[in-house]
Amino acid sequence: MAVMPMFPLGTVLLPGGVLPLHVFEPRYRQMVIDILQDDGTPEFGQALITHGREAGGGDERAEIGTVAQMLQCEALDDGRYALVAVGTRRIRVNAWLPDDPYPLADVDDWPDIDSDPPNLALEVAASHARVQAALAMAVELGDLEGDPSETEISDDPLLATYHLAALAPLGPADRYRLLSASGPTERLALLDAVLDDVEAMLKFRLS
Repeated sequence: MAVMPMFPLGTVLLPGGVLPLHVFEPRYRQMVIDILQDDGTPEFGQALITHGREAGGGDERAEIGTVAQMLQCEALDDGRYALVAVGTRRIRVNAWLPDDPYPLADVDDWPDIDSDPPNLALEVAASHARVQAALAMAVELGDLEGDPSETEISDDPLLATYHLAALAPLGPADRYRLLSASGPTERLALLDAVLDDVEAMLKFRLS
């Protein structure tokens, strides 16, 4: 168990995902200062806000989150910061501690079970094709921009399951369900089930 500074948000960061942040609240500005002054890897936890607002506190927070490693940090005017972080691994929150002076939680690392099942690469490829098809419909509707055929995922099948969860046109609640899946097999099965509803909705709109 370890106590980790936390940055609750209305979005879900997945392992392998990129998180740009504009840090302006005084409590999170202090968090950045403390992280940079500590020895070791500059990192913090990110968790989904399940109820409430991002600013000001008083929110309800999810129990599964992701460790975000700071890759870039630029000091701006008035003590603000522009950060770029990347998700590295999952964590489970054992207890949220008092926000003093910023959100803190007692956390454990929570690795995927059954991280290398047979045929995972083939299942990833099939799910990737479905995600690209859903993205193509979203682009046709004007919901998104870009060329879905150019989307890239990791060669590591386990990490690729997280990349697919990040790429798919889903809301935060569904992404959180995918983050919380016990392992890659369950994650892909859940992603396929969610895509059934997403595809039906997109096809209805296109018709």
